[in-house]
Order: sequence, then structure tokens, then C-alpha cells
Amino acid sequence: MAATPNPTPVEIFESGDSALRVVASSADTEANWSTVHSLAQWLETAGADGVHGAVPTYDSLLVEFDPGVTSARQVRAFVLLGLRQLEHVGAPARTPREFSVPVVYGGEYGPDLERVAEHEQLSVEEIIALHTAKSYVIRCLGAPAGSPMMDGPDFPLPVPRLKDPRLSVPAGAVAVAGRQAVIAPAVAPGGWCVIGQTPLTVLDAASEPLVPYLPGDLLRFRQIQPEEFADYAGRKLEAAR
Repeated sequence: MAATPNPTPVEIFESGDSALRVVASSADTEANWSTVHSLAQWLETAGADGVHGAVPTYDSLLVEFDPGVTSARQVRAFVLLGLRQLEHVGAPARTPREFSVPVVYGGEYGPDLERVAEHEQLSVEEIIALHTAKSYVIRCLGAPAGSPMMDGPDFPLPVPRLKDPRLSVPAGAVAVAGRQAVIAPAVAPGGWCVIGQTPLTVLDAASEPLVPYLPGDLLRFRQIQPEEFADYAGRKLEAAR
């Protein structure tokens, strides 16, 4: 990644007594995302006494520190140093890995597929075609358990969340809400519309890291038939390259 000629403006806020929140505040959403993730990577590799976490999202970064070792003022100075470094030399380049995710859509695997189709005023087949039409950039890892948070399909309308969230959504559930898409790596409550399910194991509690992808990696869904579900069951999600 090259140096940034026009650095993205950021704002830094204290978040309690042991964290700072860094918010990229330009009108360019891609630049905001790139800035906070590049800064997180720089903080992780540069190292600073007392700084023990950097958690990036779409346009912000939570920098966690030990107030017994360092202070918010010192961490702020370290963050600003990182931003200057990125402005001059850029972030280290990382080739995105690609993941192919087989999905059974609709029926017991995707109980909200028809609801989404009706809301979008499209057929079920059109919803599936749009959902599988492109690769998605994993923007950040969310709850629960490292869920890959992605920009959603090119549906005409944002997808509303369920009025009554489910108490349990199965591992592998493929869901949409608003303008976002996600896979549930583990069983958890959820209010997103579930349109399908992958039989692949996304989260492996015995491995480190728990999930195989990182922000910036690419993920693409592909449709399989219900009778194929068992053929993939037990396989782990792995990068295609």
C-alpha cells in the first residue's frame, strides 16, 4: 500500500479510562476503512508499553491500554505517530485471501428468504442471484465469535431486522440486514434475516485463530442444493488461495 498523499482526517476520543476511540471522519468510506485497519495493523506490529489491543470496525478503531502502565495522553501521541508513519510510508501490503462458501438457500436453512424477497419486491431466485453475484470484502470481525461483517448484496432496499429476534440461530447461518451481510460462526441469538446456511465449519475452537479469515479478505457465496448439505458437513472453511 502506498503512502497516502491526502491523509484521512481522524478524531480521537477517550472511551472510559482504558481505551481511546479513533474515528476516521472523511466522506470517503473506503478511505475511512483503510485508515483504521492500517492503523490497527501498525499498532499491533509497532508495539507500545501498556497498549494491548486495537479493534477496527468500518470507520473506527478502539485502542485498549493498561492505565497502570501508560496514559491516554501517551497512547494518543502514539496513535498520532502511527498516522504520520502511514501518511509517509503507507501500510504493509497484504494479499487478500479468497473464500468460497457453499450455501443452501431457503426452506429450513433460510427461513427468511421469502420474507426478504417480498420486501425487495423480487423473486426468491433474484435474491439468490444477487447474493451470489459478487465477492464481498470482510470489513471487520463482529460478535459473536469473529463473525465476518461485510457490505451486503446489491438489493434495491435495505433489509429490515426481525421484529422479534430469534433466541438461537444455528452456526453457519447466512444472514442479511440493512446493507450488510454476515455468516454466524457459532450458535447465538440473532435478529438478522437468515436466507441460507453453509454446512462448512467456520469457527474451530481448537485452532488459533478461531476463524480462518481476516478483515480485507474476500468471501463469495455459491448456491448448493439441500441434498448436497451433508457432503460438506464437517469440512472447515478454508481459503481457496
